[in-house]
Amino acid sequence: MRRDSLFYQLFAQLPQTLFDLLGRDTPQGYRFESVELKQTAFRMDGVFVPPDPSGIVYFCEVQFQRDNTFYERFFAEIFLYLRLYRHTFSDWQAVVIYPNRQAEQECFEPYQLLVNSDRLHRVYLNELGSLEALPLSLALMQLTVLPEAEMPTAARLLAERTRTEAVPRPEVIIELITTIVLYKFTELSREEVLRMLGFTTEELKRTRFYRDVYAEVREEVYAEVREEVLQQGLQQGETLVVLRQLRRRFGDLPAGLEERIRQLSPPQIEALAEALLDFTALEEVFAWLERSS
Repeated sequence: MRRDSLFYQLFAQLPQTLFDLLGRDTPQGYRFESVELKQTAFRMDGVFVPPDPSGIVYFCEVQFQRDNTFYERFFAEIFLYLRLYRHTFSDWQAVVIYPNRQAEQECFEPYQLLVNSDRLHRVYLNELGSLEALPLSLALMQLTVLPEAEMPTAARLLAERTRTEAVPRPEVIIELITTIVLYKFTELSREEVLRMLGFTTEELKRTRFYRDVYAEVREEVYAEVREEVLQQGLQQGETLVVLRQLRRRFGDLPAGLEERIRQLSPPQIEALAEALLDFTALEEVFAWLERSS
């Protein structure tokens, strides 16, 4: 599982996650960054930068493999950052996220004083508590360490919580749940995962993934018929795009279907172009045409 990328998305989309981990109210104005310290080519997983120099800078690292030199590297990066950017903050805190205690290095010397200080917060995801009781941001973190057999049920639980709880930007939660499950079930397509989790068509359409795929598919097919579009005009070109998409998904079209589609109005063609991304069988095309007639 590419956890660095996953946790970067989680912190970037839901920066309150760090403060949920610390059990603190989320302060306003923080921005999350991945910072490269060019003098030594160090790169810190995440830095939560305060909005003004009177604030606290937070360093966050996700560590899923045991590394017995981890704290040596981590504190070296922190103190280099403190030296370079001292004018941007008043104090500092650090958070390390482990899947469990077994992933942490065994010997802390000569950094034991720092490791045991109140500046460092060590989080073990398997000890956070139940998915039902955790804030959604922390439940998403815990989802990353669940066994494969437990993940579909847990992911559906979080999907249901997204529907029933008053959460800001629920489409972001849907996207993150889907990404986490995709990392675990690499043989499934993103659309299959979304269906497995029980998301409705309307919920899917609000996700960035759906909008991106819709735009990519239309652009790809449009490029294939661009010359025909230029020759036959925009309205006929939209019809050609829809017909080409249908042939790519279902093969040769039955007699009469192409003619019915060519007779649709421009608004109907546009609606069909969007709807067909949800179709899994040609029968659904006929059913859509009957409803739209």
